Amino acid sequence: MARYSIAIDVSRCSGCGSCFLACKDEYIGNDYLPYSLAQPEQGHKWMDLKEIEQGENSKVKVNYIPLMCQHCENPPCAKNAPEGAVYTREDGIVLFDPEKSKGCREIMENCCYGVVFWNEKENIPQKCGMCAHMLDNGEKAPRCVESCPSKALLFGDLDDPNSEISQYIAQRGDFAVLNPEYGANPSVVYRALPSPFITGEVILSDKMSECCEGAKVVCECSCGSKFETTTDFMGDFQFKHLKEGQDYTITVSYPGYKDFTTIVTLDKARDLGLIVLAK
Repeated sequence: MARYSIAIDVSRCSGCGSCFLACKDEYIGNDYLPYSLAQPEQGHKWMDLKEIEQGENSKVKVNYIPLMCQHCENPPCAKNAPEGAVYTREDGIVLFDPEKSKGCREIMENCCYGVVFWNEKENIPQKCGMCAHMLDNGEKAPRCVESCPSKALLFGDLDDPNSEISQYIAQRGDFAVLNPEYGANPSVVYRALPSPFITGEVILSDKMSECCEGAKVVCECSCGSKFETTTDFMGDFQFKHLKEGQDYTITVSYPGYKDFTTIVTLDKARDLGLIVLAK
């Protein structure tokens, strides 16, 4: 049996909203019984785009995280729900029964990811069902995946080692789930989730009007990891995917100039600003 998943590469997501609009187009005004009733026109975001802004001064980076039902192996939404109201299919898709879930707000309230919405008119909880009605009718992927112009979303069968999604995850090896501390074991996985970074700009004290290209920059973490880069043609450098809460020692060096060293306690993305290397 298949075990369906969506793999999301956040680095490819431009925040265009195509996935969001495709979901609206598929579900607003359309019942797909026994899978779901129509999505209300207002208030529901079965597919959402979370905008994450990091950085300071002129060094700011914006990421977009497509967020929908995570189709958890241990769905928190099922806790204390009426029998059959929340069920997991053999292919791993988690669905709400539109009849058995009536009046059960606990289903919405127990979702730790905040991706379940309440339909006031129908008195039921609703969410992304991974377009199960489409898949059962022979479609190859949910609407959100079909609509993504940057191929940030990839759908497939994790139990098939030859599937595109399995091979892609195996090749990259750096996918993770959202909030693993919840213990929900989601089926949806992400790559390049936003994490703190350290950036800065280097110039030379006797050449203040010029950018310092090729300066060596070393980043050493208190956890033991070490990274190295060189400044680009604008004199800029950046270390990505760092760990929040760690101390990082940044050392900048250039032949004929004194080294610059500073220690950064990373509580957020940090811009070290203009670093001037003295003779």
